[in-house]
Amino acid sequence: MVTAAHIQEALAAEADPAKAAHLQGFFKTGKGQYGEGDLFRGIRVPVLRKIAKRTKAVSLTETITLLKSAYHEDRFVALVLLTMAFAEADDTTKSQIYRLYLSHTQWINNWDLVDTSAHKIVGPYLENRDRSILLELARSSLLWERRIAIISTLHYIKSDEYGDTIAISTVLLRDPEPLIHKAVGWMLREVGKRNLQVEEDFLQQHYRSMPRTMLRYAIERFHEPIRKAYLEGRV
Repeated sequence: MVTAAHIQEALAAEADPAKAAHLQGFFKTGKGQYGEGDLFRGIRVPVLRKIAKRTKAVSLTETITLLKSAYHEDRFVALVLLTMAFAEADDTTKSQIYRLYLSHTQWINNWDLVDTSAHKIVGPYLENRDRSILLELARSSLLWERRIAIISTLHYIKSDEYGDTIAISTVLLRDPEPLIHKAVGWMLREVGKRNLQVEEDFLQQHYRSMPRTMLRYAIERFHEPIRKAYLEGRV
């Protein structure tokens, strides 16, 4: 039987202290930064995904044990395992995974962890259910729950549903965190790839008061003259 300990042994075998030092800087683990105190083994994402694929027989209980690890890569693998399990699960198990996910958000505590999992678990689970929990998450005091709220809507964007993205973006317009500004801008850009009018309607209403980073991310793919006009407040 595959256990969290077995997976951690495989991860330890791939550890690279030099890469770990670099990643701890990249993911802002210094005092007062968003990833303060996080520990890294120094393993590249493709290797992490390979380890997840070959250990996918692990139970949900052991996966949650892995999710509670002090090491960032362990938590990443746990979340990949949860997304794979969710994709193959029956409705009862999908509900269990969804509940486990939202009850362990304190360990889904960096942008890459959210971005690899929220739109593959929370988004699909709520597709035909009441989605008001997304607005609750968007108003959470926990940065990562707010990011989960907006990134989860990527699932709906891919189905040409934009209402949740727009509603949550509106809630997050005054968010103090740059990581939220980036996430909202990214999701608005994804909306614009599929329906530019929906994105521009939102921007026309809010671009003058949006955080600068959010706006820059949202208009990244616009033609240069239009992009410049938005940045200069001339639209």
